[in-house]
Amino acid sequence: MTATAPAETGTAPTRRDPYVDLLRALSLCVVVLWHWGFTIIAWTSHGPEPTSPLQWTYGLWPLTWLFQVLPLFFYVGGYAHLRVWDKVRANGGGYGVFVAGRVRRLVLPTGALIAVWLGVFEVVKFIWNPDWMWRSVILILSPLWFIGVYLLLVLIAPVMINLHRRWGVAVLVTLGGIACLIDVGRFHLGIDWLGWVNFIFVFAFCHQLGFFFDDLVALPRHVAWSLTLGGLFGLAGLIFSGVYPASMVGVNTDKISNMGPPNFTIIMLVLFQAGVAELLRPYALVWLEKPRVGIFNAMLNRVSLPLFLFHTTAMALVILFVVIIFGYRPPSEPTLLWWAERPLWVGAALLMMVPVLWVFSRKDLWYAFDSIKLLRADAHQNESSF
Repeated sequence: MTATAPAETGTAPTRRDPYVDLLRALSLCVVVLWHWGFTIIAWTSHGPEPTSPLQWTYGLWPLTWLFQVLPLFFYVGGYAHLRVWDKVRANGGGYGVFVAGRVRRLVLPTGALIAVWLGVFEVVKFIWNPDWMWRSVILILSPLWFIGVYLLLVLIAPVMINLHRRWGVAVLVTLGGIACLIDVGRFHLGIDWLGWVNFIFVFAFCHQLGFFFDDLVALPRHVAWSLTLGGLFGLAGLIFSGVYPASMVGVNTDKISNMGPPNFTIIMLVLFQAGVAELLRPYALVWLEKPRVGIFNAMLNRVSLPLFLFHTTAMALVILFVVIIFGYRPPSEPTLLWWAERPLWVGAALLMMVPVLWVFSRKDLWYAFDSIKLLRADAHQNESSF
């Protein structure tokens, strides 16, 4: 595959790709809904312990191949960074302009969130000193590991884009090969700490794959089928080897987690997901041409990152009211009652996001409200016309 860059042809990208926006927003929103709806919180002597219903219903593991979508987010992020870098260069900017623009939207709200929760911890510790508070703060802030990895990829993106322009798919193969060798050192040689290095190489592979997004769009459809099937067969071979678990999310009963730290299965997973995304693209573009869908897509793309950053805060506040104040503790296993409660917990967390966003990301909250007003007005106009 060859990459034709706008910077090389003397032009800069001017129009956002609505399908890329949709993939970016959906990948973050799926993570949020998964955490809200499918996390079991068991209260132990050490505090809250999260686990997955897959611990009891492990036969649902194929769903994780579709809904573990962080690799897809890094893939789309690679494409977005390529486009932005070309635009920055076409406008006479350089590395500093590129990094500052990408970092600003991530660092400020993330830093505010960390500062607030550390402050809450100190206050609660000083007044009540509960044993479980520090554990709770760690759980609330734990999804932010993703931000650290993403920022690292932003810092190295211009270098990786230049390597991509010069060496193309060879860079991708090298990243995947190093990730594979790290797994060999981890599982065959017993060097456990080596696995954490794959936070760089596995997600750098996903990010680098995004540089080929335009090529995949232009290439024949059988290329997307090849990616899909290649990733699918690769995943099947890896999990049935007995080394890797079948689930793409962490499950307490598995001997390791494929995501913590990430391993070679995630590379197969992103190939599979990128292929599926490309196969669905023509149908999605037709759907995205509808005015109301376009408004919703723009809103979702605007609020998806704040939703991701603050969704555990909203869930923690819901648990505070339900468990601490009202004294109700939900089932610690996926019973029939636990499944019946899922829509209620998701709805409560979504409602709690309103005050959380009002504190941390007010502009995005008003944007969402304005978009909802536009959707309602458009729906009312259509009803009147009918």
